[in-house]
Amino acid sequence: MTAVRVPGAPIISDGRLVSTSPATGAEVGRLPVAAGDDVARAVERAREAAGWWAGLGFTGRRERLLRWRGVLARRIEELAELMHAEGGKPVPDAIVEVLTAIEHIDWAARNAGRVLRPRRVRSRLILAEFTGHLEYQPYGVVGVIGPWNYPVFTPIGSTAYALAAGNTVVLKPSEYTPVVGQWLVDSLAEVVPEQPVLTAVHGLGDVGAALCRSGVNKLAFTGSTTTAKKVMAACAETLTPVLLEAGGKDAMIVDSDADLDAAAEACVWGGLTNAGQTCIGIERVYAVEPVFDVFVGKVVERAGRLTVGADGSDIGPITMPGQLDVIRRHIDDALARGGRAVLGGAEAVQPPYVRPTILVDVPEDSLAVREETFGPTLTINRVRDAEEAITRANALPYGLGGSVFGRRRAVAIARRLRSGMAAVNSTLTFAGMSTLPFGGVGESGFGRIHGEDGLREFGRPKAVTRRRARSLLPAMTFERTPADVARLVKVTKLLYGRRR
Repeated sequence: MTAVRVPGAPIISDGRLVSTSPATGAEVGRLPVAAGDDVARAVERAREAAGWWAGLGFTGRRERLLRWRGVLARRIEELAELMHAEGGKPVPDAIVEVLTAIEHIDWAARNAGRVLRPRRVRSRLILAEFTGHLEYQPYGVVGVIGPWNYPVFTPIGSTAYALAAGNTVVLKPSEYTPVVGQWLVDSLAEVVPEQPVLTAVHGLGDVGAALCRSGVNKLAFTGSTTTAKKVMAACAETLTPVLLEAGGKDAMIVDSDADLDAAAEACVWGGLTNAGQTCIGIERVYAVEPVFDVFVGKVVERAGRLTVGADGSDIGPITMPGQLDVIRRHIDDALARGGRAVLGGAEAVQPPYVRPTILVDVPEDSLAVREETFGPTLTINRVRDAEEAITRANALPYGLGGSVFGRRRAVAIARRLRSGMAAVNSTLTFAGMSTLPFGGVGESGFGRIHGEDGLREFGRPKAVTRRRARSLLPAMTFERTPADVARLVKVTKLLYGRRR
């Protein structure tokens, strides 16, 4: 095995993408880098396979996707170990990630027919002689650009739903976790050997850009807000529709009647799991004055028990080496502006690891509050009441998820968060619930994966009308008479003109 100068940083050698462990620098795998022509050929092969895949119908696709689900379930430890080796994720966290992905494959396969099959839609007065039908047709080929922080759960959140809807998929895994992405492709090919319904193209950002311009019929992207804007601009050149799940800076609100033990436990999990490298991770906490000190103490006590290291630890390495500089800069800026580290601090950054860091009294204009940190850090600030907490939580342009702990007002507070998702008395739970849509607002992107909305995201709605009888109130024809128009006016006034 070959060590590299920067553990975890992808390099290209002899036309192959070399993936290494961020903890040890050990080589995990090598995959061929796709040139622009390679991407185009992959999309063309997927397009040729799309007709066959769509032709299987919901029943045929369901049977094959459930077999794929079975492969992942039987080999869950193997995949988790690979995720640990390539991205540094602790094996127990990787197992939970794969389990969640399995749940989504299962739900998408079992429910695609119910959600997307053709159905009759009632007509209204002006076209009472017609019936309406609605169906969702596959787009054809869907491009998926996946992230490194959840290299199984996140791409499957798009891929499984796109496949269930009748599309084929070309996946561009992150260059930091390409071997995991290829594993997913190969595992589906074991149960669907007939056609390349899921293929992968590997490389750096230029390969992702090529996929955007390759002629895919829709593209789903997960990553930073900055890159999401580039993806959208590239897709705009050909009016390729996009689904974007971008950055987040999710907030937790702790109200005065919260269960503080439960809130602290969830806060530590929501903020520090996966070394804080979670788009929906809690990064900001606003606790009301009466419970602030006790809550902070409980968070510090729990976070301080977490272990950090390569194997068998609660928190693994930072997967992307460059993120260490961002985390260090955010901590330094918070401390320079008057914030206090009640756990960790500047010395917590020890590459490739970052020890848990809890910051309090951090000004709202600091980097640690306003920008995505993506590390095992939390800012916890004191607020007068829930109203001030809501105002601060909604002050940023991001709007992915959020969390509220409390009893009497918790649900009402959650509804007022400017976010696509919110959890009450828990954190991150909306991601694992396959029946709910997942996505954000503002600079956190748009479009939805998961749930019924996620299935519809990968089906093009097609409206069909059919005449079923002679027109009693002919409206849309040059053959209508003045008497016909008079009857239309009379009926309209009778039905809709009444004062309420």
